[in-house]
Amino acid sequence: MILIAGPCVIESEDVMISTCEYLSSLSKRFGYDFYFKSSYDKGNRSSVKSFRGPGIYKGIEILNNLKERFGVKILTDIHHGNEVEIIKDIVDMIQIPAFLCRQTDIIRAAAESGKVLNIKKGQFMSPWDMKNVLGKARYYGAKEILITERGTTFGYNNLVVDFRAFPIMKKLDAKIIFDGTHSVQLPGGLGDSSGGEREYVPYLCRAAAACGIDGVFLEVHPEPDKALCDGPNMIDFKMAESILDDIAKIEESLWT
Repeated sequence: MILIAGPCVIESEDVMISTCEYLSSLSKRFGYDFYFKSSYDKGNRSSVKSFRGPGIYKGIEILNNLKERFGVKILTDIHHGNEVEIIKDIVDMIQIPAFLCRQTDIIRAAAESGKVLNIKKGQFMSPWDMKNVLGKARYYGAKEILITERGTTFGYNNLVVDFRAFPIMKKLDAKIIFDGTHSVQLPGGLGDSSGGEREYVPYLCRAAAACGIDGVFLEVHPEPDKALCDGPNMIDFKMAESILDDIAKIEESLWT
């Protein structure tokens, strides 16, 4: 199983260090293939006043420090194709954000880097439409590709997870990841920021694990209610541990 986890956006070094240290230890305990995830810039925010992150140069420096200190693999997302050249020597996986999953030039730049790709399925995309997205990435040379399900727009300020998506996308010959935290997000639900219902993350993760996913994506923070981005749908250390424990039990029951 793959674990992609970390704070939504790069905040203070203390937050980054404590989260990375905890998740690294937790992933070893459960035997996950771990990628520490955080964003140096959040280009898609509800308000112009929202915190976006430290920027690409400072952000990638912090991620590299974590990589060297804890020996973890790094994932971060891009918003423009020209960012790939700046980050490719440090990151181990490049993520295409959900809203940009159809953008050919961004997919091309990421694919040509030779890195593993994590393409988040757009909230507006059907699972079978990801065939064309994968086709683009493979056309431009991507060898290893993950698709991450993060919920589908359902009316205003709401997302739902269609669990049929997992077996459907499995047929596309890609590893399928479930994003348990963004799937409970309420986009723009607080007016000038997104809301969230983190109490439902464990339920959705357990259901996704029963569908035979290849990994889980969780945004984790020491104190989610004090986080500078996506706090309402992020989870704390205790909930992260509980979820991974549940998934391990479900995985064991599926394969024994």
